Amino acid sequence: MNTNLQGEPGSNPVQRLRGIATVNLWADDLEAAKRWYTEVLGLPPYFERPGYAEFRVGDYQQELGLIDRRYAPEGFASSPGGAVVYWHVTDIEATFEWLQSLGARPLQGPQHRGAGFVTATVIDPFGNVLGVMYNPHYVDVLR
Repeated sequence: MNTNLQGEPGSNPVQRLRGIATVNLWADDLEAAKRWYTEVLGLPPYFERPGYAEFRVGDYQQELGLIDRRYAPEGFASSPGGAVVYWHVTDIEATFEWLQSLGARPLQGPQHRGAGFVTATVIDPFGNVLGVMYNPHYVDVLR
């Protein structure tokens, strides 16, 4: 495994963000979080170890990790906030309503951002912000 962060010849290795490796979410009740995300994603974790479960998600098989909150670094917020990762969905309104039917709380309902972009956010039952988005550029890349 090459971990020296070198890109292609002649590239500057410290400027390369090559893609999301893993998105981690925290949960006080890891077993409940695994069940909830298994239902949301329609598949079980593909990798587990004590205090951690990982899913492969979507068209690019991004990693979504669930971590027992007791392993959170000291000072990590225990309430929703910070960065929002948006997952592409086909029907933003239906997905927003469906997530709420599974126990998520609405944070921000569907927002039309122009040029076909629509976002919404919920707070999962474990206190994490979960973003969903319809993104026309995402669709174009898949074609």
